[in-house]
Amino acid sequence: MTQAANANNDSVRMTAGERAGIPPRRMDFQFADDTKRYWYADNAFLTTFWTTLSALFPAGETFFIDSVKNYRDRVTEQTLKDAISGFIGQEAMHTKEHQAFNDMGAKHGLPTLQLDKELWGLLGLTKKIFPKKMQLATTVALEHYTAILAEQLLRDKQHQENIQDPEALKLWMWHALEENEHKAVAYDVYELIGGGYFTRATAMILATLGFIIFVGQGHIRLLWANGSLFNLKDNLKGLWALWGWKGLFPRLLFKYLDFFRPGFHPNDHDTVQLLDDWRHRMLDQGGILANQIKNPSKAANTQAA
Repeated sequence: MTQAANANNDSVRMTAGERAGIPPRRMDFQFADDTKRYWYADNAFLTTFWTTLSALFPAGETFFIDSVKNYRDRVTEQTLKDAISGFIGQEAMHTKEHQAFNDMGAKHGLPTLQLDKELWGLLGLTKKIFPKKMQLATTVALEHYTAILAEQLLRDKQHQENIQDPEALKLWMWHALEENEHKAVAYDVYELIGGGYFTRATAMILATLGFIIFVGQGHIRLLWANGSLFNLKDNLKGLWALWGWKGLFPRLLFKYLDFFRPGFHPNDHDTVQLLDDWRHRMLDQGGILANQIKNPSKAANTQAA
């Protein structure tokens, strides 16, 4: 075989994740020391809310990876095996990049690294207490959270305009895209191992309570550290944006509740065209990630699965 033929084969060879439509994209976001302090809508309450969520991702997404890996040897169907590889690769990159984002929060005096450390400990305890199937069911539940949050970010132009730091915008839009690319993987593994409705629904209830408690107390601590816990005007504005009529969580309610439908599957929420549009907007020449991504030729190979 000639060198030219070898080069051509290398150029078209795809990773397992790419074959499944879940290409791990290598990033290296750099958050400057002078990054705008209130990068979300010029609002301390909302900025610290999203920063609290970011503080959960390194430990949380590592937990997701481990819960799927527990059953990886049970998977024989090639498409799902490829999807698992893509899922693990994407989640590992999310962990890395949100660690960098959390470091930026720490430079602003926020206890993001402490929250991260506490969640590592809590999830480590969870692994010791809960059976592996419940761990996977919890991942399925939390992946539903991240998928519907991410979908809203991709669909809501005002949401995007509120992220006023260019590097933060890249991070959150890239993460939102990939969360929806792999939103069905943990669910499909759960179904493969015979996971039932009762365990799935129970896991969602427990995950919801845990989410409210951990995010709530973490957000309060970030507001306290920021000196804005008692900034009534800012906080009421932020609460309305999250919980008011047409706020973030009320708009997610029906998609959240859909998880409790017995025949639910993540792909029932159709995002195929949405993701294809955003891949072009982000990865094509001139896109917000065109010069950011470290493996552009491979990442660009994959269209909507």
